[in-house]
Amino acid sequence: MIKGIDIAAYLVKDPKAEIAFYRDVLGMQPTEIDDEGRGAEFTLADGSTFGVWKPEGGEKGGAIMFAVDDAKAAVEHYRGRGLALSDVVESPVCFMAFGEDPEGNGIIIHQRKS
Repeated sequence: MIKGIDIAAYLVKDPKAEIAFYRDVLGMQPTEIDDEGRGAEFTLADGSTFGVWKPEGGEKGGAIMFAVDDAKAAVEHYRGRGLALSDVVESPVCFMAFGEDPEGNGIIIHQRKS
């Protein structure tokens, strides 16, 4: 069901400072900036996307968004295989469900809207 990686991301405490670092120091221009100041995405020349996001719990670390065609079906499938995932949430641009691997790394099942 996983067809690729939509975003590799760092979970951060200060999105504004992180965006400034990646923009001003590394020269990466944000392609999407969250209206509520929670983070940004940087689409790179090879088509891959890197993001910095402040999670609601404030934790730091890494996360990966695995691309799927149908988030709800994928969540049912992976729950059936033993992966604890949140219910699917909708944003203006996508559908997502959140979980963790056995080491606590973030896994996000991600369906972009057309």
